[in-house]
Amino acid sequence: MVIKKVNQVLKTKIDDEKTKSVTRQILIGEDDGSDNIIMRLFTLGPKGYSPLHTHDFEHLVKVEKGRGIAVLEKGEQEITEGDLVYVKPNELHQFRNDSDEEFQFICVIPNKK
Repeated sequence: MVIKKVNQVLKTKIDDEKTKSVTRQILIGEDDGSDNIIMRLFTLGPKGYSPLHTHDFEHLVKVEKGRGIAVLEKGEQEITEGDLVYVKPNELHQFRNDSDEEFQFICVIPNKK
């Protein structure tokens, strides 16, 4: 069993042309012995966003703090603390923070070695 504190997990800034003001923490992953799933925490700063993208695996999202926008093929929807999102494989998606406060969400994905 592995037990950690979120505030002790390394934050990595994601900095590229498709992403703005995003940090990622690998809460549970391969380094913890998890062979099948990875749990990550994303923090989007004010006006930040993840890339608009697709991938061949599903993932689960739980909003932890603030409010944001889930951008999906069918349109946009505001999501707030406590909301849950299921992203299907190959579904176009993005998360955006239009507010002036931090927006945080946990994202669980398969470990695709």
